[in-house]
Amino acid sequence: MTDIIRVPDRFKIHYDKADIIRDDGVIRFEGIDGKLKVLLTATRSKPAFVELRWYCRTQESVKVLGDEWERAYGDMMWKGIHAENFMPWYFFVKGENEVLACGVETKPASFVSWSFDKEGISAWLDVRCGGSGVELGGRELEAATIVSKVYKNMSSFEAACRFCKVMCPDPVLPENPVYGGNNWYYAYGESSYADIINDAKLQSELAPGLSNRPYMVIDEGWQINSMSGPWEPNEKFIDMSALALDIKEMRVHPGIWVRYLHTHNPNVPDIMKIKRPDGSTDPFTLDPSHPKVLQYVARETRKLVSWGYELIKHDFSTFDIFGNWGKDVNGKITEDGWCFYDRAKTGAEIVRNFYRTIYENAGEALILGCNCVSHLTAGYAHLNRVGDDTSGKSWARTRKMGINSLAFRLPQNRAFYMIDADCVGFIKGKIKWKYNKQWLDLLSRSGTPLFISCARGTLSDDELRYVRDAYAHASRQNDTIEPLDWEDTTTPDTWLLNGKEELHFEWYGNGAMIE
Repeated sequence: MTDIIRVPDRFKIHYDKADIIRDDGVIRFEGIDGKLKVLLTATRSKPAFVELRWYCRTQESVKVLGDEWERAYGDMMWKGIHAENFMPWYFFVKGENEVLACGVETKPASFVSWSFDKEGISAWLDVRCGGSGVELGGRELEAATIVSKVYKNMSSFEAACRFCKVMCPDPVLPENPVYGGNNWYYAYGESSYADIINDAKLQSELAPGLSNRPYMVIDEGWQINSMSGPWEPNEKFIDMSALALDIKEMRVHPGIWVRYLHTHNPNVPDIMKIKRPDGSTDPFTLDPSHPKVLQYVARETRKLVSWGYELIKHDFSTFDIFGNWGKDVNGKITEDGWCFYDRAKTGAEIVRNFYRTIYENAGEALILGCNCVSHLTAGYAHLNRVGDDTSGKSWARTRKMGINSLAFRLPQNRAFYMIDADCVGFIKGKIKWKYNKQWLDLLSRSGTPLFISCARGTLSDDELRYVRDAYAHASRQNDTIEPLDWEDTTTPDTWLLNGKEELHFEWYGNGAMIE
């Protein structure tokens, strides 16, 4: 395995295609405490990418695992060498007797992806401002800090867990384990004040005698416009402050969903909105590089907290900013040909500032990121949704998205943030209890947050007793779990609990759905 904590064997600046001046960019490297800082300066030119290459030949048969830009989409897996596959943020190479880990520290100023082939390792640092070269104007940009380790005599999972802690020096974690309800996967946006009160009552009943109390997160559907601001209650909710107070009176923590960067407010000027590659202005999406947009985000965050909400789930920001889902991009997170309002900052810096604005204005409230860039939100969110949506209707979707993201993002748990692999969704006549029970059991013992979506009257008395037991585990989250077969499948079914007990699950089979 090679050492990449050294000056690369080859490095190059790639400039904006429309940039006439392409000669004044300078790359500088600093080796400090076993890390390699990559610094970039340019005065007149507009850098777009920095390419780094280390030569090394791989002779043995290996397996490779990379990360995702934001959420996992059910297809994370260990693979053979695939040179054309760009792996965001970090990757692992498992040989016969050791694991090589390469990555960058969290909160970099660039979007970093890696490629690995039999002749070497390449890193691509995307320093664009949106889809255009960044105008640094002589500023030295600390683009990324590269870290790498070789682990011997341990499992690939243990190596991954250790390396995630190396990459994130400053995580923020909740003081107490987080668990409870989220109404999305049974209500799907059709809800009301009265419905949430019933949901909160159920959460309280499912946690009898537990000193660490559950949360009730109100998901999309409480606001005036579907999936969009302004962030004021619609006629079915009326008073969000009163609702938060009613939830607290049941000894349940109130949480709320918001999509900061999307609004139907007609008074927002175009200069505060995102520009798209075709030159048009997105009519509904705010540009987080504009100072007034960040002021708005800060103000809305403080408002939600003033209403009494103790957890803020912010959603859709990666899609809103870049116009893509993480699953639809490879080496570049966005298309060429557009830029943010602030052309002097990289896209990564702008996203990072957006997350920091939310975090710094939330007071004591917890932050749960959803559709967030994983490496940039670490340190600015207590929890992060690490996979695409599970389902209250389709077991196949829950199996694909939930189990895969739990297994392959689990090394990030307590290292970057607490990972949220998403909900167990209960709807009468949909997913069989046999399957949801297993998903509930795995989540409750995983040492990660557990959320369920369930209306009162959905579950039988026996099923409710089982959920109460799961809540007792989730309220403590002192278990550890390891996917033993994660090198061989996208959906591990054999897990090691607390280092000693093997758990086996049956994720597949006939009759997973009730027709």
